[in-house]
Amino acid sequence: MSEDSPLRAAVFAAAVFAVSVGIGVAVVAGNPSIGAEMMTLFSEEVVAGLLSDSAAVLAGKLFLNNLGVCLILFLGGASFGVVTGLVLAVNGLLIGMVTEVVRQEHGLLYIAAALAPHGIFEIPAFLVAGGLGLLLGKELLAEWYGRGDAAGRAVPLAGLFLRTVVPLLVLAAVVEAFITPAVLSMIA
Repeated sequence: MSEDSPLRAAVFAAAVFAVSVGIGVAVVAGNPSIGAEMMTLFSEEVVAGLLSDSAAVLAGKLFLNNLGVCLILFLGGASFGVVTGLVLAVNGLLIGMVTEVVRQEHGLLYIAAALAPHGIFEIPAFLVAGGLGLLLGKELLAEWYGRGDAAGRAVPLAGLFLRTVVPLLVLAAVVEAFITPAVLSMIA
């Protein structure tokens, strides 16, 4: 595995994300009113627009939303990785906050049922996209110092995005729309 490997970059992205999730959990555990405000905002801005859709339409919306986030993670590398790092951190923080509120209200089994079916596809897609964005940022920095060809390296990174991230997002959206609700109904 080379120093610039996508796996190594995805592991770094996972570390940034995990630390941010932990901070989000700690914030809500320390101040539940922040969690309540976050859930109100999450319900109004995210959930409300999804509940009335058929499963097929929901899958399409979920795919497009997650693809948009993953594209920002990848293309955010053009900011020398700053945007990628911020998107990883902010998403981790928000997910940690929402997860802690749901854990307090419904318990860990509910969280596992709500996240595991589609999360096994969605989270790796998110982390791979973040890792690819960080690699893109690293390549731009190397070119800045005259030691690389960022445009030449961006093409294989984009190819990896298309071959890895996009199929994972398709699977995640289908599972989240069709299977996750069925799993949740078994424990609710």
